[in-house]
Amino acid sequence: MKFIIGKNRSQIPLFVSSLDETIDQNNEIRLIDLFVDSLKLSDFGFKMDFIENGRPAYHPADLLKLFIYGYLNRMRSSRILEKECKRNIELMWLLKGLTPDHNTISNFRKDNPNAIQKVFRQTVKLAKHFDLIGGKLLAGDSTKLRAQNSKKNNFNPKKIQRHLVYIDNKLEEYNAALDLADGDENKKVIQQHIDTHNQRKDFYNDLTQQLEESGQTQISTSDPDSRQMITRNNITEVAYSVQTTVDAKHNIPIDYKLTNENDSKAMGGMARRAKTILGKNDFTLLYDKGYHTGSEFAYADAHGVEVMVAIPEVASHAPDIAFDVEHFEYDKQNDCYTCPANELLTTNGRWYNKSRGKSSNKIKQYTTKACKGCEYNSRCTNNKAGRMLERSEHADLIFENKQRIVQNKQRYRRRQAIVEHPYGIIKRQWGFYYISTKKGIKRAAADVGLIFTAYNLRRIFNLIDKNVLQKFLKELSLFMIDFLAVIKSFKPFLTRSIFNNLVVKVFFNIRQIASFTSAFLLYLIK
Repeated sequence: MKFIIGKNRSQIPLFVSSLDETIDQNNEIRLIDLFVDSLKLSDFGFKMDFIENGRPAYHPADLLKLFIYGYLNRMRSSRILEKECKRNIELMWLLKGLTPDHNTISNFRKDNPNAIQKVFRQTVKLAKHFDLIGGKLLAGDSTKLRAQNSKKNNFNPKKIQRHLVYIDNKLEEYNAALDLADGDENKKVIQQHIDTHNQRKDFYNDLTQQLEESGQTQISTSDPDSRQMITRNNITEVAYSVQTTVDAKHNIPIDYKLTNENDSKAMGGMARRAKTILGKNDFTLLYDKGYHTGSEFAYADAHGVEVMVAIPEVASHAPDIAFDVEHFEYDKQNDCYTCPANELLTTNGRWYNKSRGKSSNKIKQYTTKACKGCEYNSRCTNNKAGRMLERSEHADLIFENKQRIVQNKQRYRRRQAIVEHPYGIIKRQWGFYYISTKKGIKRAAADVGLIFTAYNLRRIFNLIDKNVLQKFLKELSLFMIDFLAVIKSFKPFLTRSIFNNLVVKVFFNIRQIASFTSAFLLYLIK
């Protein structure tokens, strides 16, 4: 039986091919190379100036290419990337044979969280250039990414107190056993246990002091900024929360923010950021009921952003649900309520501060004297003084949101399909359900930034013809090289703001180079 025979390893080939010839012209690694070459990394905050003495540093562009390739191919570990540089022919081509060690690779990610976020912003600009972002309907949500911190290394005051009580009980037992022990050897063993428990007690006392000084409710020892959060149902993990805003047209994220807090106070800030990124506010932003907070409605409204947030269930019902708050009619003109028994509930006009967790808002109270003699009293309330309604200062905005939900149910139902698409790819398909870094939220933010940069590039590579994209990036990178060489000669005569504005304006307007060049020359003549 015949078999396909491989080449002789010892034989020298007659025609030697270059490394470039081994990489197909349509290989997406060429797109990664061109994309990074089209970026002006010095403006992003990457360190470009190094001292002349000593061993030369690796260029940030090479390390950025390595990370983008790694994340696109589900490799985040610096040690794995180091190994791949020596055996992966695509990386040999991409890095031109460079083999940085794992410390250099890891430090690049650790030291550049803000610059990496700006690289992500460029993927959004690239998507906008090819009309992949509609900018009319957006959806926001959060997902939890598990931190490199076990539950055993996460502490709150109650957990610390349980440990201290246990240690005190053990110390009592060991001290009693020490008094009754015979022989130096037995006393020595018992004393070692006592010393160990005293060390643990000091450790927990230090944690208590740290919590009191910081005002935090939790502390993690491996990754100090991570927090224990509910991930689904009643399951908790020590994790980070990633707030994301996703455009509906092609499910492309336009923004992300890593936090260690819950969702209740996140909507307003993300709406403001979306307005800045898109440069307009004529869009609708969809959220689930976890974001239903009055002050966040007010913040979004102040920026002119229309939001649609799912209406949460009623926190508490009346003895008879026919007398729930929703059945009381509000008269805005007279500032009063009419109950199902056709009685008026009025207010004294005073505002009261009401706190709930870390948030607080102002409320008015509405009552009526008719409750005492009302035949429906027992069905309406368990309060002996009668029924009292509370109306938030944001009640009008909450009502408007409810009306939008009722009138646009089909539109709102798209929320989950829009915002969950990136999470499904990132967590299920790529396996990035955890943070790969330790020691703080800044390092974790760099990891998340590279994840979303890789995701956006994957969407762009899939949606745009590779030849068209390659041609555009090639023109852009070549132009940037020529443009920067020319403009640097004029830099001493320009202010920093003018210089940066010129670079930004040109970046994604290759088709308008001619008109821009003429305008720039006129500026110089003046």
